[in-house]
Amino acid sequence: MRGCALGSALGLLCLAAWPALAQPRPDVTAMTCAEAQALVARAGAIVVTTGPATYTRAVRDVGFCVVEKSTQPDYERTRDVPNCFIGYRCVDPFSEGRDGP
Repeated sequence: MRGCALGSALGLLCLAAWPALAQPRPDVTAMTCAEAQALVARAGAIVVTTGPATYTRAVRDVGFCVVEKSTQPDYERTRDVPNCFIGYRCVDPFSEGRDGP
């Protein structure tokens, strides 16, 4: 009986969290450069839409990356600036290029 109650409680918890999972990512192409910068600064780390089928994880600083990673500046197209510095990306310091080898 206790297991059934625990399962029901867990199911309700998952159901309550479902709307948060379905929310769209913020779209930096619809924001001004200042809005995108403020979003990353406020969130610390956030996944944002950068185009019709692309996204990136932007971070405020290296503290939001796993220990083995370093950061590189992340420039994205915003509504008012074609190459806006929105924050940083976590990268493998031994990889080459934007997405690695």
